[in-house]
Amino acid sequence: MPQIWMTYNELATLSGCTPAEARMRAIHLSLDRRKSRDGATRVKLDLALTARFFASVREADFDLDGAIEALQSTHRQMAELLVPTGFRERGAA
Repeated sequence: MPQIWMTYNELATLSGCTPAEARMRAIHLSLDRRKSRDGATRVKLDLALTARFFASVREADFDLDGAIEALQSTHRQMAELLVPTGFRERGAA
């Protein structure tokens, strides 16, 4: 099973509560908690919360095709900038 660690704010969003309530739930459920290098405390999700997280990701309504097209377009634009000027002129002739 993958390990998913969330801040109290992220856990609150997932659980539909306040960060303070998320903290209390983490304590009540005896979830592992660690202070990260960025100073934020993160909570390791248990099996039920992990399942809820994956369900929320699956249900998310985002335009994957549009995101892929935007990335491809950006890649093409960046690749054009990396080609030396002399090579562009010779290839066009």
